[in-house]
This record gives sequence, structure tokens and C-alpha cells, in this order.
Amino acid sequence: MRIPRIYTNANLTPGTDIQLDEGAARHLTSALRMTAGQQIILFNGQGGEYSAELVQAKKGKASAMVTGFTEIDRESPLQIHLAIGISRGERMDWIVQKATELGVNQITPLFSERCEVKLSGERLQKRLGHWQQVAISACEQSQRNKVPTINPAVSLTDWLSLCDSKLKLVLHHRTDQRLSTMANGEGSIGLLVGPEGGLSQAEIDQALGSNFLALALGPRVLRTETAPLAAISILQSLWGDMG
Repeated sequence: MRIPRIYTNANLTPGTDIQLDEGAARHLTSALRMTAGQQIILFNGQGGEYSAELVQAKKGKASAMVTGFTEIDRESPLQIHLAIGISRGERMDWIVQKATELGVNQITPLFSERCEVKLSGERLQKRLGHWQQVAISACEQSQRNKVPTINPAVSLTDWLSLCDSKLKLVLHHRTDQRLSTMANGEGSIGLLVGPEGGLSQAEIDQALGSNFLALALGPRVLRTETAPLAAISILQSLWGDMG
């Protein structure tokens, strides 16, 4: 069995014991049926990863002794900030999970003109926390040691004024511009994608007025959960660490 990777927000130092949180402990003891003495890998999002040995592992409780540290970096040199209209159902979970696996650094959920999801207050905070946990789980699986940030949900107008990426792109199918015609995106990229109904023409014009470049990925119209993943893959192949 592959050694499980577990995220913790604890400070990690070789030679110390840490108590794992309830979710991680339940996964190790119930799903994986691990016992004391077995090996795990820990990371806390601050870089590198730590070898550890389970000290206690029973009935949904687990603690581990940190035994070593490995300075390993699996982050892309390309900083991608994905801003996307909030989608219904499990689509947003899928986008967060796969975008994390593909190496994005930030994800900002957006309220836009055609966004059909109405979230506010406590419900919104719970969803943001859920999406952050989805990103953490994706890091555990994909062996990333730094967890992308799920930013607070904002309006499209607010995000356009906040985005400071070197290259700013807005995806839509009503343009002929392709990545092959654009300037080098090495460094940082802001990627704007609409919700299920897409961005309105007024919103696209607003983005273009904020120094975004229109971008089409091909002749076919892609769903909101497909478009950002296709774009991120191409960007990582051109200027990141895939290919």
C-alpha cells in the first residue's frame, strides 16, 4: 500500500508527537485500517513533507511521531489564479479538485450576472470551508505540499479590480484569439471563466476594459467544469511544468 499523505495545520518538527484531527484519524483507522507502528507522510502547507509513525490508531483517534523532514517542491513555476462563476451541485467541487491537481495557486468563486447559485452568510462560509477541504484532499492525493487558497467569494467587478496577474485571460468562445498568439505568460496568470450560462457580453467587455485578453480554446463550446481544466492544462504545458 502506498504510504498515506495527511494534511495537518499543526507545526511539524521531527521528534515531536501530534494529534491528528478527527477526519484524518477516521480515514486512517476506519477506511485504511491502519494500526500503531505504520508509516504516514504529513504536510502542513508550508513546504516540504514529514515522515511520521502512528503512535495511536484506534476508534477514530490517531496520533503520530514526526520522524523526519524532506525538502521537496512539486509546485509549478507558473502561478495561476482561477476565478470562476459559482456552479450548481458537484460541479464546483469537481473544478476545485481538478484545478488543484493541475497546480493552481488560488481559486476565487465569483458571483456574476448568470450565476444561478444564491449563497450568503453562514451557508456561503460553509461552502468556502468545504471547497478548501476539497483542495486539501486533492493535495493529499496529488502529492502537492502547498495547498491552494480558496478566496472569499466576490463579485466579478470586485475581482477584476483586485487581480494583479501578469497575464490576464477571459475565456469565451466568441473570439479567434488563441494562446499561440499571446505574449509569454511565465510568472503569473489570472484566468476568468463564467458559470454554466457563461459570461454576458457586458461582463466580457468589462474584463477587456480591465486589461484582460479574450481567449478561445478551440472550435467547440466547453462546459464550465471543462473549460478551466483544459485551459490550465495548456497553460501548464506552455509555461509551467507539464508536458
